[in-house]
Amino acid sequence: MFGVSSEPHSLASEAEKTWDMTIPIIGDPHHEVREDLKARGWLDVFYNEDYGHLRDQSWASHPKGYFQPAVIAVDKAGRILYRWRMIPKASNINGAGARPESQYVWSRIKKAMSSKGDAELDDNPTMTEKDPPWIAMIMLFLAHGWFVRPKAFPLSRDASEGGIPMAKKAMYRLLAFMVAWVLALVLLPFKWVGIAALVWLVIITPGVLEITGQFQTEKDQV
Repeated sequence: MFGVSSEPHSLASEAEKTWDMTIPIIGDPHHEVREDLKARGWLDVFYNEDYGHLRDQSWASHPKGYFQPAVIAVDKAGRILYRWRMIPKASNINGAGARPESQYVWSRIKKAMSSKGDAELDDNPTMTEKDPPWIAMIMLFLAHGWFVRPKAFPLSRDASEGGIPMAKKAMYRLLAFMVAWVLALVLLPFKWVGIAALVWLVIITPGVLEITGQFQTEKDQV
């Protein structure tokens, strides 16, 4: 068992050590593994050429774009026991959402071991959790950017911060922001609040369009 990253192997090895991984991680910055999987007809993994939402990570490197999540299991004879790929869309945070539950995947692999032929692409796995709607993520990104320019939640290089902890802080910030608007509606003339809301929308629109364009969105049926 091993993992494949779209970053250079030096960063993959660094992550393997820093995160105390129990499986080896292979760096595939030029997508040779991904292209081989596709050429064999095993799995066509989605990838996003635009990783601008990771701009805060100056150390990160994805020369040909980053992989969307995928899982494939193959036996020694080359028979496919399980395969799944993330189709990035708004309903799964454009690929950043939940992954298939590990026990579910293992049960599918064990079942395939006692059958014949290649496993079909799993398009409805049991996921680890339910993903929030895309609009909710945009609001959290805005909160992380102090409601001026939305910012994503990438992990730090040593994984000591970022991700879920950062999102939780943004959630509290968003709650305070919403309370402030409610108080403004109660205490101030509606016209003033309406004008302020329009000005705010004008300010945030370019950033919202930019970060939305940086994420990959595909149709449900691909």
